[in-house]
Amino acid sequence: MDIVQFIILGFLVGVLSGMIGVGGAVFIVPALVYLFGWQQHMAQGTTLAMLVPPIGILAAWKYYQAGNVNLKVAGLLCAGFFVGSLLGGIFANQLPGDTLRRVFGAALLIVSIKMVLGK
Repeated sequence: MDIVQFIILGFLVGVLSGMIGVGGAVFIVPALVYLFGWQQHMAQGTTLAMLVPPIGILAAWKYYQAGNVNLKVAGLLCAGFFVGSLLGGIFANQLPGDTLRRVFGAALLIVSIKMVLGK
């Protein structure tokens, strides 16, 4: 395990996440699968564990300081996400790795197309 490579990956994805408002999984999961040769389940599980501390702290604090956080909506989203992530984790662990990778990729593709072509 190359500690420096993981720190650099985390740093680069942290910069991108802070800039474009994503949790980082859209970059970390593919990097762990394709650059480090990890299995899809391990990449997703590790990424979820990695996201817990930093997402709600530093980047969100900077957005809050700039007046760009609706705390009421964030709390409501968090409540739904809390339960939804439990169910998603249970479901994802029942899928074969190849299926999970395809679902992940399809979700990214759909969101990407909408972001590029939508209003």
